[in-house]
Amino acid sequence: MSSLTSDPDRHDPREDAVRLLARREYSRHELSQRLATKGHAADVILDTLARLADLDLQSDERFAESFVRSRLTRGQGPVKILADLGGRGIDRRLASDALADVAREEGVDWCELARKVLERRFGAGGAAPLAPRERARRERFLAGRGFEFDQVRAAMAAD
Repeated sequence: MSSLTSDPDRHDPREDAVRLLARREYSRHELSQRLATKGHAADVILDTLARLADLDLQSDERFAESFVRSRLTRGQGPVKILADLGGRGIDRRLASDALADVAREEGVDWCELARKVLERRFGAGGAAPLAPRERARRERFLAGRGFEFDQVRAAMAAD
């Protein structure tokens, strides 16, 4: 047998995958990369991931929802969340659906979240208008956190 898993010092790819999934959810893409770095053959990885998905031990839908929830608690905006999901191999439509579902379930108001993130970082706004340089700094901060232009504008107006 020429499989990379025939070496007695190597783990079974299913064992490696389950061990990883016991700690947290992984996307199929992430799990594939992790198993490849452990030296498992690509065809064995594909078969293992298909079996794990059939058993509902790995689910990109579950991963996406979990990921969105964790990023919301960090105060990240929708643009960054969607980009990060894409970077983890999640299909754009699945990512958008997960974001919309979680936002609806949690009652997320993106403009209010942006305002809270701004307040947490820079403190409560005062009565004095901000200097253009400081205003631009805060806008860049929110944009970097993944908020859309309208959300940034609303958060700045409320500050």
